[in-house]
Amino acid sequence: MTATVSEGRAVIQGEISQGAYPVTLPASETLTFAPGNAQYGRIDLIVLRIYDGLYDDNQRYEAKLEILQGAPDPTPQVPQVPDRCLPLYEVLVPAGASAGNGGIPWDTSLKDLRTPVVSLGGILPVEGPVQPGAYPGQYQDAGGALQRWDGGAWVPYSSATGGIVPASAASTTASYTGQYRDTPGGVLQRWNGTAWRPAFPGPYFSGSIDDGYTTSTTFTPTLTDSTAAVAVTFTGPPSGAILINYGARMWCSSATHAVSMGLRLTNLDGGAGITESDTFTVVHTGTAPASAASFTRFFGLIPGANYKLAALYKVAANTTQVKGYFNTSFIAVHPQN
Repeated sequence: MTATVSEGRAVIQGEISQGAYPVTLPASETLTFAPGNAQYGRIDLIVLRIYDGLYDDNQRYEAKLEILQGAPDPTPQVPQVPDRCLPLYEVLVPAGASAGNGGIPWDTSLKDLRTPVVSLGGILPVEGPVQPGAYPGQYQDAGGALQRWDGGAWVPYSSATGGIVPASAASTTASYTGQYRDTPGGVLQRWNGTAWRPAFPGPYFSGSIDDGYTTSTTFTPTLTDSTAAVAVTFTGPPSGAILINYGARMWCSSATHAVSMGLRLTNLDGGAGITESDTFTVVHTGTAPASAASFTRFFGLIPGANYKLAALYKVAANTTQVKGYFNTSFIAVHPQN
């Protein structure tokens, strides 16, 4: 039925006119609890209490460790705490508990109420229950995450304007549009109001070294003898513009016919895209293989929309089933900001 309180320091806040009382316990002290009620359990408090004769009728001047005994009850309640009294531990004393029958089961009956305190400007370590901050702008270390007291709640430091959410807290909900976060994969992302998107998207790339051919005289995304389809998906950048680099190594089975590689842009969200056109193609004529590539710019895209850009192939109109050959096809999309 006894408990030992180890040495330590505390600060007990009095009324506004009284100020704060710094207290030091230089050596351990042992406290003894009264036996439990025969019928009901109770809750006792171990407290550090200040007696100040300037404000008390008893003219005592001391700091003292005490036990505030609660009332036995079917649902025991914590006893009321007097002024200038700092609760340290809550102890549930079971019905019938006594030194002769095993005493208090400390592993299940003890609740630590101590909270750390730091000087002005110090970072508060979280040990035990989380308590309100002492002033707006105070910081606390909450299990490895820095938090700031805004006057009403502890706010993750990364939620402050301009703060970047660390990878260790990547699941934290964004606080405002335009906030940034680091991901476990090391990719910086930006909250657009509804979703996390790469802060610096792209470049996006797709390519294939698989040989194939077509006899189609209209643009097609597939090649005979090749299973690879060259296409990239990406998100429309804030500028609505992308720069595209694309090309292939190509040749034709006829020395007098041309082969072409083109592009088709599809809005996967159902909006307008850009259909294939000879205006933006790379072209080669003849039977000798040659590498051809080009740059072009698409604009007017919807920021945040999902797009697919696919490579297309064709051979010039013919009546002799001329074949157009392609390999090492590629597309690279560079969002413009």
